[in-house]
Amino acid sequence: MHPFTPLRRAWVPIAATVGILAQQGDRAARWVADLSTLLRLATLVGVVLMFGVYGFLSWWFTHYAVTDTELRIRTGLLFRRTAHIRLDRLQAVDVTRPLLARLTGVASLRLDVIGTEEKDQLSFLGEQEAVALRAELLARAAGFAPEEAVRLGEAPQRELLRVTPRELAVSLALSLGVWAALAGGIIAPFFVWWISSSPWAAVVTLLPMLGGVWAATVGRFLTEYDWRVAESPDGLRLDHGMLDRAHETVPPGRVQTVRIVEPLLWRRSDRVRVELAVAGSKNEVLVPVASRAAAYAVIARVLPGVDLAGLSFSGSPDTGSRWVVPVWWKGYALALSPEVFAARHGRLCRRTEIVPHAKVQSVRFSQGPWARARGVADVHVDTGANGTVTARLRAASEAARLLHDQAARSHTSRASARPDRWMTQTDLQA
Repeated sequence: MHPFTPLRRAWVPIAATVGILAQQGDRAARWVADLSTLLRLATLVGVVLMFGVYGFLSWWFTHYAVTDTELRIRTGLLFRRTAHIRLDRLQAVDVTRPLLARLTGVASLRLDVIGTEEKDQLSFLGEQEAVALRAELLARAAGFAPEEAVRLGEAPQRELLRVTPRELAVSLALSLGVWAALAGGIIAPFFVWWISSSPWAAVVTLLPMLGGVWAATVGRFLTEYDWRVAESPDGLRLDHGMLDRAHETVPPGRVQTVRIVEPLLWRRSDRVRVELAVAGSKNEVLVPVASRAAAYAVIARVLPGVDLAGLSFSGSPDTGSRWVVPVWWKGYALALSPEVFAARHGRLCRRTEIVPHAKVQSVRFSQGPWARARGVADVHVDTGANGTVTARLRAASEAARLLHDQAARSHTSRASARPDRWMTQTDLQA
């Protein structure tokens, strides 16, 4: 690994030590005050040396190797761990560049493997080495011979969409969730202070609220800054981030669900947000904000042949739905096409979830006693990303028919679906 790695890994025990000292508070302060100046200096030097040795040893005993069939990552001094990652199970390799890593010219590789929840990492490699290794792994995963994989190098790409900082800032300012987080962060501490008469209770309440406000506002802006979507033979490439720059890959064949989010204040300008559910991956955002036409053009690369503009949604029947879910029942709707199952819900923030028939793993019919009395039912479709899309408050007879029809459509679509492998010889020649 890159020689910078020991410095980066030394922050783990440093953060743990700072957390312990902060937790002890006054006791730690008294212990330090009782030490002489010489002992304080010796303790500081010893701690720095201990952290430095930890970082050095963790780097020295970390190795990786690429064989004909797998990537092997070996780590550990006392307890050895070797990860065997089959190349034919790789679905994405992401390049991340945290701020400190960007300043020192290194990058980290995150490996998305089918069937695993956690991503293995190679931290850190030189930027050029990381990009070259990523290209080789993706080519090997697509079935190319080792010699060809090295020769191919980084696959070409074509930019599809770019979100400017101004567009992102305006979208955040028009998000009700952002204003709700700000209001909660301001009101909650004062309310706790008022009922408890304790400023410390208010501070304890304020800290997690500040974390939520940061994540919903500045943190989201920093993460989604300069968002770019490009198309390449290995999938859709996402580049984003102001401080920590991330380079992620979305293999279209592994996308299970596409979610179109339309906040209330965005609809006037016809802006939407596009999110994904990808099997075995935590990549969730495809487009943070864009016009509907631009977003649909990007979705067309993920769901080829699907005409989103042509989907015709039918609402829930008012005779029974209004008694099961008062007021909000008007937000539920369903659309079916030869390619997808699409369900809509929400009135203030409208969400449309779209599932290709080939990605449906199971179909379920559910009906509580009150819904049964009103003649409505729900139909759930489960996907390979451990997710569920629900068509709520359908007429009971329609739901029963939909249950059997959807099972048949899914079976037929899976038989004719394209394989999940994304970077084939045909794609590259095209």
